[in-house]
Amino acid sequence: MTTERLTTELGDILRAGEIIRDGGLVAFPTETVYGLGANALDAEAVRSVYRAKGRPSDNPMIVHIADLRGLYPLVRGGKDGVPEAALKAAGRIWPGPLTMIFQKSDLVPYATTGGLETVAVRMPSNETARRLIAAADRPVAAPSANLSGKPSPTTAEDVLEDMDGRIEAVIMGEQCEVGIESTVLDLTGEVPTILRPGVITAEVLAEVLGCEVVYYQALFEKPEETADPEDGVAHTEFRPKSPGMKYKHYSPKARVILIEGTDEDFNKKAKVAGIAAIRRGLKPAVIDYGEDERKAAHDLFADLRELDRQGYDIIYIRTLEESGLGFSVMNRMLKSAGYDVVK
Repeated sequence: MTTERLTTELGDILRAGEIIRDGGLVAFPTETVYGLGANALDAEAVRSVYRAKGRPSDNPMIVHIADLRGLYPLVRGGKDGVPEAALKAAGRIWPGPLTMIFQKSDLVPYATTGGLETVAVRMPSNETARRLIAAADRPVAAPSANLSGKPSPTTAEDVLEDMDGRIEAVIMGEQCEVGIESTVLDLTGEVPTILRPGVITAEVLAEVLGCEVVYYQALFEKPEETADPEDGVAHTEFRPKSPGMKYKHYSPKARVILIEGTDEDFNKKAKVAGIAAIRRGLKPAVIDYGEDERKAAHDLFADLRELDRQGYDIIYIRTLEESGLGFSVMNRMLKSAGYDVVK
């Protein structure tokens, strides 16, 4: 398969929309990371996303819409089935990096929801993304446009590293503004619950909704087992309601180790670890974002991919304080490191 390189000009956006309507796959920029888009209402098209990514089919996808009117057909009960809390959040945050989970309508195939009765929906703020959705005239299911388990792509070049020859087209847009995936908020229970943290934090959502917003408890725990789809999916009863909950994620080829500590303490630990790595014949790299959580969010995936390109064998990363946006970035760091932390 030859993967088309498309621009953000109108003619190419219309071409991308046509590919999606015809059941093909198009990678496109959003404000968070690049997505791999398919017609969310076409079960076979969605299954082709799983095949292209090497992604387990019980991992649900996020459905992207261009405007609020696109939400109602996806939700059980239509407009009346959308909780008041969701309308509040949409009014303040959409378009933006927030995904909300609803009870799904019969219009949404189970291939899109990973077999669940719920559907995850978001309205991206990236103009190219919304123009593509409008051109497709379909809601667009789009996980991150990378091979399953690898760091999410934040540039079109990152996408082509993984997807060239595997999908129909890539829109060669700009580097993503945020750098980590959207916050996923579950609104199907009694208390609004964040299943995947992002730049929209619990504190922000609590202020918007005027009620308590909690993080899913498992986010604070090290998983007992991480099933790796490359080695075969473990058979468990757990069915994730959000992407990023079950399988190995965000991992470069290099081994990643997190190191806790203040400036002086971290530098000392990283130096000792680096010398030990060199003695073992390994090429080490160090990443230190200090206390700059936004830089860490924006740069983490891009840095992991770049260090892979440069042939590093082991990457030491300084941890962040696990609050606010730092908690969201640490969620990605911990998964990329397989929870390997030097305290």
